[in-house]
Amino acid sequence: RDSVVLLHALSRLALPNPLTALHVHHGLSPHADAWEAHCRQLCAALGVELCVARVSVGRDGGLGLEAAARQARYRIFAESAAEVLLLAHHQGDQAETLLFNLLRGSGVTGAAAMPVERGLAGKRLLRPLLAVAPAELDAYARLYGLSWVEDESNADTTLTRNFLRHEVMPLLAGRFPGVTHSLTQAAGHFAEAEILLGELAASDWQNCASGQGLRLPAARQLSPQRLKNLLRWRLRQLGWQVPVAARLNEFVRQLQSAEPDRHPSLTLPQGEMRVKRGVLLWNGIQ
Repeated sequence: RDSVVLLHALSRLALPNPLTALHVHHGLSPHADAWEAHCRQLCAALGVELCVARVSVGRDGGLGLEAAARQARYRIFAESAAEVLLLAHHQGDQAETLLFNLLRGSGVTGAAAMPVERGLAGKRLLRPLLAVAPAELDAYARLYGLSWVEDESNADTTLTRNFLRHEVMPLLAGRFPGVTHSLTQAAGHFAEAEILLGELAASDWQNCASGQGLRLPAARQLSPQRLKNLLRWRLRQLGWQVPVAARLNEFVRQLQSAEPDRHPSLTLPQGEMRVKRGVLLWNGIQ
């Protein structure tokens, strides 16, 4: 429904650039081919070009099926020839993402949930419906007589997001009628806080950096919280995975207390952070 509404609305606008629909065929459902056929029929009716990308979803790397499918989907997004990609996530999705991330113990970045805009492989990835309530999408779909297909896995409450959507959110809405709007608003507040933390980290990097490394004597003048913020920011700048809180806490403790002859290090999937001659360096895996 959400993608159909977004595509229909976009097709009615006088866009300055050509509009193309992208359908990722995951091959996980016995109805996957029928979904592709529906997309072709819809795009033909709207006069929109359709690009279909077929992917093979495995569970390599210990990912669950949801995460593996998302990874495959975003790989296709990154490889797309488009300059701008628009996704149909809405207010309900944003509220669920915030709740999901909080239950995982995420920090400010996770609590900010999904950004309205971010970069992806040199492209702009936009979510123009993020402030739109699901009921508004239903009303639009009814107004224009739109049809769509439902992924049967959306009803499977053994999947965490579906459990939140079908079990938890209705329960919360019974006590807090504006819960979706409130959670989305909270995500916006967290997003503002994340921007401020990023600006603080960028300033600290300017003051403490030496080339591509971090001068340890200068870094030690920062509070543990501020140093952790700087390290998280640096890792995200490099596209590295941020370690869990316990590992990062211990590494910061070592950085602030290590004797000159000690060389604290932290190994991550993308490489190693290691102190050498009083400078913290990032050595990526070649």
